[in-house]
Amino acid sequence: MPISDSTKRFSSRVDDYVRYRPGYPPQLLEVLKDDCSLTVDSVIADVGCGTGFLARLFLEYGNRVFGVEPNKEMREAGERLLQGFPKFMAMPGTAEDTALPDQSVDFVTAGQAAHWFDRTRAQSEFRRILKPEGWTVLVWNERATESTALLQAYEQLLQAYGTDYKEVRRGDAEMYSQIPTFFAPRRVFQKTFPNRQEFDFAGLQGRLLSSSYSPQERHPNYRPMMAELRTIFDRYQVSGRIEFEYETRLYYGRLS
Repeated sequence: MPISDSTKRFSSRVDDYVRYRPGYPPQLLEVLKDDCSLTVDSVIADVGCGTGFLARLFLEYGNRVFGVEPNKEMREAGERLLQGFPKFMAMPGTAEDTALPDQSVDFVTAGQAAHWFDRTRAQSEFRRILKPEGWTVLVWNERATESTALLQAYEQLLQAYGTDYKEVRRGDAEMYSQIPTFFAPRRVFQKTFPNRQEFDFAGLQGRLLSSSYSPQERHPNYRPMMAELRTIFDRYQVSGRIEFEYETRLYYGRLS
């Protein structure tokens, strides 16, 4: 059975998530510096921080970052991975209840997470914790599904064996359509950047298993899925490697 509580969907997938999910391109920071006046003094609330992929970009730039993450296993992994950054503080909380003080941050960010939020309650909470004229930044790495024969085959694999893949994809499409409403009546800005990953078979397998809709070992879909994944890899690999293409989507704006 798929896990309906979004805060627990990745508890058993932390290691694969850390090792095999894509990071975010540094061009994101350049946009925020140019368009949103991001400086090293800006305070960031990274909501749904997970293991810290997006937080790391801001920490490397020099920002203070509060990593708000409800999942204990993901939060602890983020603390381990980012322990070298003294300006990082991981804290339990959700998009709907961050536990941060009123008007305490300059930016609220969410990487690969906002599709799990209760958008009405999250919008209210973001308004509460943002300083006047603060910015909300939503980011996703969207896997290309049609750009290569490999990615078409991988998409068919997920459609065939994913536990609730179709429902998640429908939710994603609905979420993207509602982003302008989330920022309304203010304007939302959007930019996209190319992103990529390269895998051997172990990496491809780990990337698949990092997804919340991927059946795990005791599920009846697990073995046929892995057999088909091996077939896909063998068909499309070049010198033992395959490539995933992504479009990194950046949405940013001020909430009214």
